[in-house]
Amino acid sequence: MLRSAAIMFSGAFTALATPFRNGALDKEALKKLVEAQIKGGIDGLVPCGTTGESPTLSHAEQIEVITVVAEAASGRVPLIAGAGSNSTAEAIEMASACKDLGVAATLQVMPYYNKPSQQGMRDHILRVVEASGVPAVLYNVPSRTVVDLQPATVAELAKHELVVAIKEATGDMNRAIEIREQVGHDFALLSGDDFTLLPFLSVGGNGVISVGSNIVPGLFARLCEAAANGRYDEARDLQFKLQPLNRAMFCASNPGPLKAGLAKLGIMTDEVRSPLQAVTEGTAAHTQVMDALRALELV
Repeated sequence: MLRSAAIMFSGAFTALATPFRNGALDKEALKKLVEAQIKGGIDGLVPCGTTGESPTLSHAEQIEVITVVAEAASGRVPLIAGAGSNSTAEAIEMASACKDLGVAATLQVMPYYNKPSQQGMRDHILRVVEASGVPAVLYNVPSRTVVDLQPATVAELAKHELVVAIKEATGDMNRAIEIREQVGHDFALLSGDDFTLLPFLSVGGNGVISVGSNIVPGLFARLCEAAANGRYDEARDLQFKLQPLNRAMFCASNPGPLKAGLAKLGIMTDEVRSPLQAVTEGTAAHTQVMDALRALELV
């Protein structure tokens, strides 16, 4: 995939929740979620990200999730498969395993816990894309990884034809502007923060990898499309309409609130894997999620 293909990484992509039932992957629920997303108008799907509880999935389970999603999507929307690691060798192994699964790119989180330098993060990504031959979407989320990929390093990496986009999850608009200034307009900028989606789009963002779009894919897709076409009044109205849901999705550790909402909608159970805990009925978090669903007239 050459840089010219980076335009496919625009609009609303859903960071898919991974359904579990009695501790095991619930493949039928996952297929149901994928179908609901595509029918709802989503622009792309991201299996095995943070929202997909990737830290608790075995390598075999990750490949199984990506395979199920790819088969269910059947090429109707592009897939960005979570395949990152804080071990370069492990990230290469995972990215290489995705090569024949029909994904458009892998999502490569910055190496967490190890605390590498900017040069270390740069070398990590270059080794992954060159060894695997699979395009990469960078994933910068300092709140989880401790390390922070700087705009200058993003610009260096963007020179490689297999580094096609970044999911920037700092929620910092100045950061988004700096990246756009340094990479030009032929590189996709995806927000990793639903709360600040519209401001992000207004300063040069191309789209979002969203948590809330698991619930309402069409509204997030419409917001991105409206902003892309200069209909900012419409986009602003959608941003405010989505804010109660955005708050509810992060009123407890992600994806607990999301799975509570998806369970209410009959898509999957509310089961999460330890050390996370389910958001159960009777808790303040559950009430907030239900209030957000009611506000959107979903229940």
